[in-house]
Amino acid sequence: MQAQFITVEGVEGVGKSTNIAAIEALLQERGIEYVKTREPGGTEIAERIRALLLDPKAESMAEMTELLLVFAARAEHLEKLIKPALARGEWVLCDRFTDATFAYQGGGRGLSTDTISHLQSLVQGTVRPDLTVILDLDPEIGLKRARERGELDRFENEAQTFFNKVRSAYLEIAQNDPQRCVLIDAGQSLEQVQAELRARLITRFDAMGA
Repeated sequence: MQAQFITVEGVEGVGKSTNIAAIEALLQERGIEYVKTREPGGTEIAERIRALLLDPKAESMAEMTELLLVFAARAEHLEKLIKPALARGEWVLCDRFTDATFAYQGGGRGLSTDTISHLQSLVQGTVRPDLTVILDLDPEIGLKRARERGELDRFENEAQTFFNKVRSAYLEIAQNDPQRCVLIDAGQSLEQVQAELRARLITRFDAMGA
């Protein structure tokens, strides 16, 4: 079957890393070759852009600058890693992708979704995720978890109202594209979250013939 592009999304502190590891375990059980990556990042240039975007000590950044940097990193990521991996028949498992841009720069920053859509078409062409896991969590809980991890990055330093908008944008994405998106309540215990995630992914993978 054709290689699949899987993305994992959610607000800060939602537990993406832990649940990505659970997805990896399922891929390995099924003997599926895959590449794990992240956004912004995944390549040398994209990682340098990531460092600039997340630097809490960086000078104030214009919202459009932030948006264009996100897509500049994505252009590198697509050309150097994502598209070559898919062409080789390897699945791609990515921590965030363009849904994060619609949620953070669109919902959180209030930038035009038409502008984001235009950049999506320009940079990505026809490349879109085949399956997206959206981990949903009350931003107050997520920010508390993020603070407990240590120093906050530039985005994590945003006010809770910003993340409330981000969460709302993610929920709208899930509602508008239920065939692609799997929405998981990340407010449950870790065991419950991973059990639900595993069950729902197994159903999806079986339907794909994976």
